[in-house]
Amino acid sequence: MKKTMAILLASALSVSAMLSFSAAAEEAAPKAEKGEGVMTYEEYAAAELDTEVVVETYVQAKQSWWEDKATLYTQDEDGAYFIYNAACSQEDYDKLVEGQKIKVTGYKSEWSGEVEIVDGTFELEDGNFIAPVEDVTEFLGKDELIGYQNKKVCFKGMTVEAAGKNDAGEDVAFLYNWDGSGEEGNDLYFSVSKDGAVYSFTVESYLCGADTDVYKAVKELKIGDVVDLTGFLYWYEGANPHITEVKAAE
Repeated sequence: MKKTMAILLASALSVSAMLSFSAAAEEAAPKAEKGEGVMTYEEYAAAELDTEVVVETYVQAKQSWWEDKATLYTQDEDGAYFIYNAACSQEDYDKLVEGQKIKVTGYKSEWSGEVEIVDGTFELEDGNFIAPVEDVTEFLGKDELIGYQNKKVCFKGMTVEAAGKNDAGEDVAFLYNWDGSGEEGNDLYFSVSKDGAVYSFTVESYLCGADTDVYKAVKELKIGDVVDLTGFLYWYEGANPHITEVKAAE
């Protein structure tokens, strides 16, 4: 799987930061009882890296599947879990609709700041939960942002800035790949600003390919547009939001 690059903040991952902002979605649904041997999000966040973890969580988006492995964005009422390359048949992958409850067993890992569950397996369970979108605009440029890692979040009132230059030396609103080296179908990188600070956001092509509305919408952005953005708060040497929706600012 590709690991995308971005420039936003380099922020150290801490358990306390992850836990401090894990309760915002509690009012969206009643707490589900955890099965025997299943960790709470607090226990998961406190677990040492490279140790086995068992969590019950809910699929929020499917990023990719190949060679009987699935990569998923998942979340429960308390926090989010990025499931990387879990063993998964095509038949089971097709069953992973938004909101589907799964029990995941794997190992807690970290890659360039991104905390994830790797080498995992999962079981389908009865239950459904679609996480609310959390507005984290106020935390841009702050350490608190990492507390929302892997959650579905939004950024409001962002102004589109130049992401780079085209072959003619003109400013453009997006690039294929972080350095402009790609082509149609690759990741899209675009820059937006808030209160004088500029941030780089991504449309991850495995998650949202060239045929998706968000991919097309980013290609239509103009420098100076003011937009609201929704996506998953992935992390790579700092926040690297994977955007799934772009619309004109309300």
